[in-house]
Amino acid sequence: MNFSYLIYEEREEIGILTLNRPNALNALNNDVFDELQAFLDSLKESINIRALIITGAGKAFVAGADIKAFQNMTQQEGYDFAEKGKSVFRHIADLPIPVIAAINGFALGGGLELALACDIRIANKETRLGLPEASLGLIPGFNGTVEALKQVGLGHAMYLMMLAGGIKATEAFDLGLVQKLADADQIMIEAMDLAKKITKNSPNSLHLLKRILREGKEMTRTEAEALESKEFGKLFQADQAERIEGVNAFIEKRKPNWK
Repeated sequence: MNFSYLIYEEREEIGILTLNRPNALNALNNDVFDELQAFLDSLKESINIRALIITGAGKAFVAGADIKAFQNMTQQEGYDFAEKGKSVFRHIADLPIPVIAAINGFALGGGLELALACDIRIANKETRLGLPEASLGLIPGFNGTVEALKQVGLGHAMYLMMLAGGIKATEAFDLGLVQKLADADQIMIEAMDLAKKITKNSPNSLHLLKRILREGKEMTRTEAEALESKEFGKLFQADQAERIEGVNAFIEKRKPNWK
């Protein structure tokens, strides 16, 4: 599939998706969302990778939405734009494989919301992240208020959105927005290394962990505990090949052979 604003490649069962609008700092607009959705649809139809890394071309991850498009946007168009972004980011979150955001540069507004839709974030320690919508008379529209609240808590979410100016990656790491920091020229090396380490584990377990953790954050403690026990028990069904292989490999002191 040919894209105007995306570059996709695969290395060692790991997909790398690069947003490619460097002259616009990879800003999000309807055309970019349409291409992202088309890519995600094609990936779900034939998924032959074990993990996906999302990054940006040039000096930004994604610097936000395309602000020029907001000048003459109507109420309905604003609503539709927010819903389109939410839909794309939900599809990213729902992918059955680990998704890593390699934040090579600025991740502001919609860019940080994109990163929050990913499972794990690794950032250039010299860059900035933030939700600056309040400085434009706006609020986050692509689930930023929801995800930031759930991932860093009320106080940190308020601080991030009301400050509006963005924070250094090192501070984002301290708040828990980012899981790992790296030098600018090491971002993709570190992201690939992380993806390789993660994908040494059971594909089924990674998929289950992703689903249970994401569903669990919407549940009460009792509901989440019940879901964990239910899914743990299912792994002992006679046809659970990955559980059998993983346990046998441990006992036999060898690496598991995931199929």
